[in-house]
Amino acid sequence: MQIIDAHRPSQCPRKLCAALTNALKFRGGLMSLVALVAFAPLAHAEAPRYAFAVIANTMQSPADEAPTQRLIEAISRDREVSFIVYDGNLKGAKEACRDALYERRHALLETSRPALFFIPGQHDWADCGTAEAGGFDPVERLDQLRQTLFTDSTSMGQNPIALTRESEVSRFRPFRENVRWQVGDTVFVGLNAPSPNNHYLTAGGRNGEFEDRVIANAFWLEHAAEYAKRRDAHAIVVFIQGDPDPERYERPDRFAWLRFTRNTRRDGFLEFKRSLVKLAQIFRGPVLVIHCDDERASAGFVIDQPLRNDKGMLVTNLTRVALAPHDRLNQWIQIEADLSKKPPFRVSVRDVPRQMPMPTAAPLQPREEPAASMPAVPALGPASELPPLLQAPGQPQPVQPQREPAEDGSGEYGPAMSAPPASAVLPRAPGVPSGAPGTPASSVQRGP
Repeated sequence: MQIIDAHRPSQCPRKLCAALTNALKFRGGLMSLVALVAFAPLAHAEAPRYAFAVIANTMQSPADEAPTQRLIEAISRDREVSFIVYDGNLKGAKEACRDALYERRHALLETSRPALFFIPGQHDWADCGTAEAGGFDPVERLDQLRQTLFTDSTSMGQNPIALTRESEVSRFRPFRENVRWQVGDTVFVGLNAPSPNNHYLTAGGRNGEFEDRVIANAFWLEHAAEYAKRRDAHAIVVFIQGDPDPERYERPDRFAWLRFTRNTRRDGFLEFKRSLVKLAQIFRGPVLVIHCDDERASAGFVIDQPLRNDKGMLVTNLTRVALAPHDRLNQWIQIEADLSKKPPFRVSVRDVPRQMPMPTAAPLQPREEPAASMPAVPALGPASELPPLLQAPGQPQPVQPQREPAEDGSGEYGPAMSAPPASAVLPRAPGVPSGAPGTPASSVQRGP
């Protein structure tokens, strides 16, 4: 098994090395400095091109395991794909959250030839307290995933990529599912933020799991922004499973304590969206947020820039990609990155070849075990959501004029697209250079 360390610096380009050698031959220190500065941009000019694939919600029953394995095999045939992201939901809502099921699905993901990163989703732990899912304790199921699927210092797959887990910080040791890795000049972040409503519960008492995870997620996003600045990265990509509804903008209410009545509906993604705004302020390069969206009818994905800051202004260097493939078992979202171009990302929908055979054997046979490993807990009420403040539900989104498609058949887009074509290009923030200069390191301390 070969482990690819994506954090290792690439080799010196031929032209840059030759320039450095010639510069050292000058006797005058000033002439050497001029030669070094003249050829320094070549290091970023030869940034590698790569692509990654995103799939989600493919395994909702045992019958979906073979098609999912075929889907992963189809992605593996594309040699430009550096890794795959499984963006949540290893199981369906009506499948019991048993250890054997997790083991079998985990073994299936490990068959991927490219590196594979798994982001926990709603059905993986948040919905395990329902009767259909076996009446498990959701927090206990999350801890079980942390001790099994999130133990290694590398991704899944036959050619894993090295990653950094938030649990390496002593203050956040439980949060092994929050990860960060780097490929080329792009920093990738995976967070545990599931639907519905980020697992915010309305029951009485302290919502401890939610409150602790909100703090951990905010820290990890800020830490990623500082890390990207120190590494002189060109872009940041954030993965979550839940839909944060970024169109819903809420101003901070300073005088809420003066009201006699209190709105019981609460946006569980409020802190996450404010953390994204802070990340985009720290790191001025392009920020891409990718999440699942099963309710939006589109051509496979939706691209827009809906996030606003506390002043009501659009965050222009942050772009959202909501995944909604029509055929979850035979389609995947592929994102191609070329950081030497503007914009640097291109999104498209790919299909599994029709003539591709279906796998015959499952990677792992299930084992017998009790129905639940923890005492059942009563199901809590559904998490509430706040109504949109900028636009009422059901109102159509304004359609932006679309530009002419590129020569390769992919279409560019403006600030928002309600129905993007099968291929689209992500925008870069206006006035943001392709590479931001480095800044002093963050004062955040990491544990041993």
